[in-house]
Amino acid sequence: MKLFCSQKDLDYAINVVNKAISPNNTLPVLNNILIKAEGKKLYFSSTNLEIAISCSINADVRSEGTITVPAKLITNYIALLSDEKVELSITEGVSLAVNSSSSSTKIKCISSDEFPLIPKMEKGQEFSCGVNDLYDAITRVVFAASVNTSRPVLSGVLFYSSVGSMKLVATDSYRLAEKTVKTLKKVEEEISCIVPSRTLMELAKILTKAEGKEVRVSASKNQILFSIDGIELISRLIEGKFPDYEKIIPSEGKTKLEVSIEDFSLVLKRVSLFARENNNSVKLSATNDGKLTVSSDETKVGEEKAEVLIKIDGENNKIALNAQYLLDVLACIGDDKVLFLINDKSSPAVIKPVKDDGYVYVIMPLKA
Repeated sequence: MKLFCSQKDLDYAINVVNKAISPNNTLPVLNNILIKAEGKKLYFSSTNLEIAISCSINADVRSEGTITVPAKLITNYIALLSDEKVELSITEGVSLAVNSSSSSTKIKCISSDEFPLIPKMEKGQEFSCGVNDLYDAITRVVFAASVNTSRPVLSGVLFYSSVGSMKLVATDSYRLAEKTVKTLKKVEEEISCIVPSRTLMELAKILTKAEGKEVRVSASKNQILFSIDGIELISRLIEGKFPDYEKIIPSEGKTKLEVSIEDFSLVLKRVSLFARENNNSVKLSATNDGKLTVSSDETKVGEEKAEVLIKIDGENNKIALNAQYLLDVLACIGDDKVLFLINDKSSPAVIKPVKDDGYVYVIMPLKA
């Protein structure tokens, strides 16, 4: 293998596929990136056996070949090169020579024969959506997925289709987030699958740097494929049935509050300092004089009570909620103000942006 390519393109491609490398791989070759020179392209692939990412760049290929190179080392080394043009070649043994006008190095590699075969995606149900729309949906739901793997279906995000749109839903059974995404063309068949949250967190990182405007998605029985700008991310799906969550979302609230996200967040952060010893429980009390009182129980470190101005419609109401769950949603809701729906202290509370954009967040109450 011998070729010439742009340092900028090489750096970009390596950083894209690097996202599938896990820190705790048991197989040494899984810490490597597969590099393949063929035709006029240089192809890159990586996998942790759950996620596989591949992409390609243009290259002046003088002779074809494949090799796997340590991901961490090649990523750091290429980033430090200042030359515009880089030469890559396989030297005697299993090593990759990286040469530029001002430097040369030899990196010890592993034969491509040891790299696992990345499964080809079966033809599945397809849809496409905007890059920004999918990124927004992922960042606003994925944090609600469970980090506990005892119930695997809750450690992922549900993708399911409705007329002209796709819904992303995540829940850890204590809170739930749902975001509706418009599809670029009508989804012909019903789609319902659960995507691991880790997959979507890595996809979100790719979407932030994507130059294209469209993400193509194909879902089969066991896998899902995301394609954008010549980048492909394939992931396994989580088996099982997602909870019938729609039943728990209140359609209305006896009390509707409108509150500034900045003001509410500041008060919550102060009160939560005293609530950490009590499962982050904070008490919310809304009254018709236009005030929301946020307080903590007395703990070893003390207690706190603060007020924030609100616009209220309905009756006075009280509820106890997890402060961190509130702060999580306020940080990503994407509006200046938030709408709060409360029925009673024993029912789930609902949070939405004041400007409805298809986002709903539900929090289960705590014992007051």
